[in-house]
Amino acid sequence: MNQEIEKAPQVAALVVGAGQGIGLGFVRQLLEGDRATPLYATYRNPDSELLQIADSRLHCLALDTTDETQIAAVVQKIQVETSALHCVINCVGVLHDGTMQPEKSLRQLNADQLLYYFQVNSIGAVLLAKHIQPLLKHRDRALFATISAKVGSIGDNQLGGWYGYRASKAALNMFMRNVAIEYKRTCPRAIVVTLHPGTTDTELSRPFQRNVPPEKLFSVERTVQQLLTVIDSLQETDSGEFFSWNGDRLPW
Repeated sequence: MNQEIEKAPQVAALVVGAGQGIGLGFVRQLLEGDRATPLYATYRNPDSELLQIADSRLHCLALDTTDETQIAAVVQKIQVETSALHCVINCVGVLHDGTMQPEKSLRQLNADQLLYYFQVNSIGAVLLAKHIQPLLKHRDRALFATISAKVGSIGDNQLGGWYGYRASKAALNMFMRNVAIEYKRTCPRAIVVTLHPGTTDTELSRPFQRNVPPEKLFSVERTVQQLLTVIDSLQETDSGEFFSWNGDRLPW
């Protein structure tokens, strides 16, 4: 990656999964930095803080990425207003949901939970890439970034456990690698990457923070700042790669 970072120009952007956590953090910083006009943001929970943001640049859209018809409908709504997006950041992901917890051993596996991990963490992202493709077919630099996780690295896995989460993030990485290869033919200026945000103080990580050193537990604001720095540094030759919050390439 190029280490000389210039201030990113204002672009048309979409943040998927912006109802809370890192996605909401991206919306706030893109607006505060005057980096996105218009800025589209999707949410699932109608009580989300996202809907309390009063900004004429922000357009909020309800979306459940496990439903392809909803993905198609949201993209169609965006296409009515703009012919191009320059930045798409997908922050949708699940690790636990109150009743579902990551598996520690084989005896805890069940098919329904595994399927749900893949529906949320993997399949939704590649279906988003399918439908958003026309909006990335232009002559300007474009980005399609998806939040992944280092635990989805097969090469880095030394601890085991978390079967569904690890496997669904590994599948996400493969999906995005495939998307990068196809986009190179159809959207040659588009950069497709997966990003590891580090352990961030959100609802997703909160039950698992006990053994995380304070210096390794990032605020949402810090995580988003670090990921934007990585995003701004990306070159077209980086498409199809997996990056950590500090810009390091991660093993598959």
